[in-house]
Amino acid sequence: MSTAILTGQPVPGSSLEGDLRSLGFDVRVASDAGDAETLLAAVPAGRRVAIVDARFVGHVHALRLGLTDPRFPAAALPGAVTVQPGARQALTRAVARESSAAGGGATVVIDNLADRVTAALDADGVAVHRPDLGTLVAAVPADPQARNEARQAVSAVDDEAVRLRTAVKSRDGFFTTHFISPYSRYIARWCARRGLTPNQVTTASLLTALIAAGCAATGTRAGFVAAGLLLLFSFVLDCTDGQLARYSLQYSTLGAWLDATFDRAKEYAYYAGLALGAARGGDDVWELALGAMILQICRHVVDFSFNEANHDATANTSPTAALSDKLDSVGWTVWLRRMIVLPIGERWAMIAVLTAFTTPRITFYALLIGCGIAATYTTAGRVLRSLTRTARRTDRAAQALADLTDSGPLAELLTRFTRGLPRRGPAFLAFAAGAAVVMVTVLLPYGSWWPVLAAALYVLLSPVALQRPLKGALDWLVPPFFRAAEYGTVLVLAVKADVNGALPAAFGLVAAVAYHHYDTVYRIRGNAGAPPHWLVRAIGGHEGRTLLVTVLAALLAATDFKVALTALAVAVALVVLVESIRFWVSSHAPAVHDEGEPA
Repeated sequence: MSTAILTGQPVPGSSLEGDLRSLGFDVRVASDAGDAETLLAAVPAGRRVAIVDARFVGHVHALRLGLTDPRFPAAALPGAVTVQPGARQALTRAVARESSAAGGGATVVIDNLADRVTAALDADGVAVHRPDLGTLVAAVPADPQARNEARQAVSAVDDEAVRLRTAVKSRDGFFTTHFISPYSRYIARWCARRGLTPNQVTTASLLTALIAAGCAATGTRAGFVAAGLLLLFSFVLDCTDGQLARYSLQYSTLGAWLDATFDRAKEYAYYAGLALGAARGGDDVWELALGAMILQICRHVVDFSFNEANHDATANTSPTAALSDKLDSVGWTVWLRRMIVLPIGERWAMIAVLTAFTTPRITFYALLIGCGIAATYTTAGRVLRSLTRTARRTDRAAQALADLTDSGPLAELLTRFTRGLPRRGPAFLAFAAGAAVVMVTVLLPYGSWWPVLAAALYVLLSPVALQRPLKGALDWLVPPFFRAAEYGTVLVLAVKADVNGALPAAFGLVAAVAYHHYDTVYRIRGNAGAPPHWLVRAIGGHEGRTLLVTVLAALLAATDFKVALTALAVAVALVVLVESIRFWVSSHAPAVHDEGEPA
């Protein structure tokens, strides 16, 4: 329960008190600042509390945006201010000062108590969120004429239409914008009116995708058709959960974690289902499935690393960025560029259609080609931007990139002995070392010790990237290079083993490690820092796992190597999942709601 304190004389015929009650507020009326101070002191410390001017005129959704969003400790709109328990002391001090000033006959500059308190919070350095109301009305009229004008303005704008429109992400892909959101927003409203939560819809989306993967695993045409339809329906629900969260302002840390991780789990589980279905029909496409997953993960790491490197960087405008902005001013190029990057909507639509009408092999070929073109386009553009502008990156950005490298105990130990080496070219050295491991593994037969030597060289060179802060123009490429080296080595060794079950085991290992890497990203995005150091050490870091896998391939027969990969996948999955779940359900977890590029 939340408490709203109405200040001033209630206006006859006003629906304000009823509106506040509909938003879950317990309403109390104060005649002046002193009365408001008394009522505020009586409100339990753990409650959200709002101060609202009794003369307020506006839309219910304006009040909802300003007073009920759980993501902000303090928020305000004209004539209303609210705080959560964390900012309660600041509100109490502000109200006490206003009460003292009113009792002492001081001159009042701002007409209503809510706005005066908001100004006092600003002066105290409290971060007060002010929602973008757009066409919604929120005002405190000073006289009857202004009140009539405000009421007419309220009547002229459809509150519910605005609420539905703003439930949709402001930036999304072509397929999502034109083929999903026009009706999924109404599904979100239907869910809200029946008391369903975003987390329940997110879970339904995951279950639907897992059933789709199960249908694909049957290997029958009917199963493939059902899988394609269910995958599309899962995506509709995936859009609906975010729209429901925005429609009803039901944000939560658990919901943020579920939404961030389930998208990846759904897509990669579907890849596995397709591979199982193909195997039932006598076609082994596990190599393609694992390759598609690795390519998609590396694309995401490129996105994450580039965005974190430039999160709070200051830089001059590059010609590439200027050209991009110019292209965005031409309507059709915006949609074309969003489609080229093959975001989740376009990607899942393509997968669903190809699953229903073709074969898993054709589906994976198309996916690899499409994601390859998208990866080349986005990475090339970001490299050009990085080279044509001088960015001054912060210590936070450098630390985020260092955390994203996922360097383990071997790199940490060797860093102590490489402090005096030249500090140039960490991105190049990361690429060279990683490429050497993969290439040697490709060129030599299974069981050779040369990949072990290449991996040892990779371990020796990987700390060079950590010798200095990662603030160089292309240092954001270091994490994706490490991901490609580790995942690529696992893929090639599983292929070289040439034994039934090795590639599915490798798929499981990469999926478990990738979960850890995605988890790291979302913790950093929420300003919660990287996972605990003991976890990174426990699972070996990228360099330790790469060396271990090459040693296992050199020591073990192919069938034993398959068992070792399976055991390693299970061990990594258990450790990272248990720690991740513990963190995301704790009170320290951040609320991460990604409104940026569709993934």
